[in-house]
Amino acid sequence: MRYTPHTPADRDHMLRTIGVDAVESLYRHIPAALRERARIDLPEGLTELAVRKRLAAQAARNAASGDWSLFLGGGIYHHFSPSAVDAIISRSEFATSYTPYQPEVSQGTLQAQFEFQTMICQLTGMEVANAGVYDGASAAAEAVLMARRIQPTSRRRVLISRALHPHYRAVIASYLKNLTDVELEEIPFDGSGATDIEALTQRLNDRSMCALVGYPNFFGVIEDLTSIQNACAKGGAQLISVTTEALALGALKPPGECNVDIAIGEGQSLGLPMSLGGPAFGFFGSRKKFVRSLPGRLVGETVDAEGRRGFVLTLATREQHIRREKATSNICTSQTLCVLAATVFMSLLGKTGLRRMAEINVLRAHEAFRKLRERAGLEAVFSGPWFNEFVVRTPRARDTFTKLAAKKIIPGIALENFYPELKDCLLLCVTEMNEPEEIERLVDAFAE
Repeated sequence: MRYTPHTPADRDHMLRTIGVDAVESLYRHIPAALRERARIDLPEGLTELAVRKRLAAQAARNAASGDWSLFLGGGIYHHFSPSAVDAIISRSEFATSYTPYQPEVSQGTLQAQFEFQTMICQLTGMEVANAGVYDGASAAAEAVLMARRIQPTSRRRVLISRALHPHYRAVIASYLKNLTDVELEEIPFDGSGATDIEALTQRLNDRSMCALVGYPNFFGVIEDLTSIQNACAKGGAQLISVTTEALALGALKPPGECNVDIAIGEGQSLGLPMSLGGPAFGFFGSRKKFVRSLPGRLVGETVDAEGRRGFVLTLATREQHIRREKATSNICTSQTLCVLAATVFMSLLGKTGLRRMAEINVLRAHEAFRKLRERAGLEAVFSGPWFNEFVVRTPRARDTFTKLAAKKIIPGIALENFYPELKDCLLLCVTEMNEPEEIERLVDAFAE
């Protein structure tokens, strides 16, 4: 709890500085009748001790990760972040890290964003990446708009996998709602839990603009990007891969090596806490030939007149920097502090550490599934390969939530809320934060 006092002398000084004699003078322009109606019936003030106790009691109602066993995924993930991440991003140099309105003066901010771009290129296998976007869902929508800028006007059909995160699909639909020339069509998933490639191939034609698939998708299934890209290339459509669990890219074949055109995703699992769902940041990579259609900003490296290394905004294609009609988007921030945390996180772990962390996720998740199958009788709903999330069917899934919540266990996400045909199906996620003892408690609870 912060202590920010304003003494009577402080208030008098501020009022004199702005030329008024009392706080009430600031509201004289509002009619008295409206001021009277706007009065708030506040209770008496509390002591600091009472406020602390009340806030602590409210906070205790939340299911905190330190007290509960969480097997939640679906877009926000429980991962370990070294203490050094918070220590570094809390340094005073980064306290005012925001949009660089005079970018070349902000060398520290630009360097951090340049390093972030480099790491995202390495992680995704793409040729170029921007300095960050709001989140994974808006990045997916921006990727569709980017494809719209690149493709001819005769191509305006967007094919989107139904196995893509439901929230991402909703955000994309919102972005496209008032674009009368764009048509959105969903592609079903098959028994493996992956996008039905045969159905996708049948619907690709000379009006297809792009196709979006998860990697891994919402069910945790790893899509066959190479086969999907081959189908898209024959149909003249661009392929956009969407990764909600960025850590998976530490183990999977990078989207760039599968020749996808645009690779976007959510970076929360790279060093950011769950924080009740945000804030987080999106990442955005593409082929270099599309760089002038890239949304957001691009930081580049150069040398000054004396030959010293420096950083500049190479491209800033938003309306704040260039004429509105030439802007590619109105993205207004690069989520700099979140991006900085991810950059520090990836730097500390390095390629080997990131891969090892991903491998631990795979091992623990598959071990948990094996035990749930053998001891609790749960079976996988889908047959496709998966990373650290998997779908199981259990009788009376909603009752299961109530039963396990009593044991302070959150057993994933009920898929019926998003997919009516997947009644009594749960999406579980197991990460490195789920120790073997927690997994045993989960299995025992299901087996009862």
